[in-house]
Amino acid sequence: MTATTETSPPHTIHTEPVGIARSLGPVFAERAAAADDGDAFVAENYRDLRQSGLVEAGVPADLGGGGAEVAELCAMIKEIAHHCGSTALSFSMHTHQVAIPAWRWTRQKTAPVMPLLKRVAAERIILLSSGGSDWIEGSGEAEKVEGGYRITARKIFTSSSPIGDVLMTGAVLDEPDGPKVLHFGLPMTSPHIKVLDNWRTMGMRGTGSNDVRVEGHIVPEEAVALKRNQGEWHMLFHIISMIAFPLIYSAYLGVAESARDIAIELAKKRKPDEHVIALAGRMDTELRAAQYAHAGMIAMAERGEPGPATTNEIMIGRSLVARHAIAATEFAMETAGGAAFFRDKGLERRFRDVQGARYHPMRIGPQHEFAGRTAFGLDTSRTY
Repeated sequence: MTATTETSPPHTIHTEPVGIARSLGPVFAERAAAADDGDAFVAENYRDLRQSGLVEAGVPADLGGGGAEVAELCAMIKEIAHHCGSTALSFSMHTHQVAIPAWRWTRQKTAPVMPLLKRVAAERIILLSSGGSDWIEGSGEAEKVEGGYRITARKIFTSSSPIGDVLMTGAVLDEPDGPKVLHFGLPMTSPHIKVLDNWRTMGMRGTGSNDVRVEGHIVPEEAVALKRNQGEWHMLFHIISMIAFPLIYSAYLGVAESARDIAIELAKKRKPDEHVIALAGRMDTELRAAQYAHAGMIAMAERGEPGPATTNEIMIGRSLVARHAIAATEFAMETAGGAAFFRDKGLERRFRDVQGARYHPMRIGPQHEFAGRTAFGLDTSRTY
């Protein structure tokens, strides 16, 4: 069930996020195998993340946070992933839910995002994302009632659900001119919200990405942040794509980088022959391709303007990072040889964890269609 948020004393000194992540890494690494073996959420790591100040790292400094930009946050997530993929991936979900309103505040001075960002900085609350449920189509039902909307939904892939404070989500409202998706935050303390203990997966087992069931929670009218047409791109989703996906895929790149390092150390324990040397070369070539693609995603997030063209570049990068990170980790298994098959070496866990890169939007089919339509100058508003 949802944990009560710890409050922290006021804080003004902010160290470089990647440096803090590096200092926490060895402890996270010690806990990683147990979480993976037991399908257990990495709750202790979140205690450390809260105490370290990384929860508010992406909040703008003028609102009380660390003021870290996307590149710094990506480096932070990647560093965590070197030690524990589950912690990195789940924390990337919170981090992008902070980074998106932070971008809107710093670039657009969007006033409605200010209270949420101030809460993250002051209370160190954990924001949940249900991206598996809340892509362009949305999910769940919103029924109009006096003063607001009654929500019924089941949100899948809700990372960090055992400890989250606010679920950033939405639901579909039927209207005469077509269905609309409403966006809002849900307090995880609501008696109408239940975390289901059903996260049993091949990899990323410690992310706590359980389903969350919402049965009758009332969202006040004034708490609805956005109403949009269902099934078509809205500018907010171009912002989400630009900011969120470099952060999410930092986790998978970090997993692949650590797999590479483990493989080299294991291979060095026996005299590498020409075949192992060639495998190592193929591994590093694939890894470099993932790194270059990810650097391109970060560059787009830093200098791009949200819209279909930027989304196309981000999603091409997402597919390339996934493809090459998975391939690099496969070559890491080959390079290490039979030792890679043993759980205590940590390589097979990384092989399982990196497979999750396949499943975030946009999946490979829609991404290829989006890129093809962009190439031909065709409409992409309903390609996702």
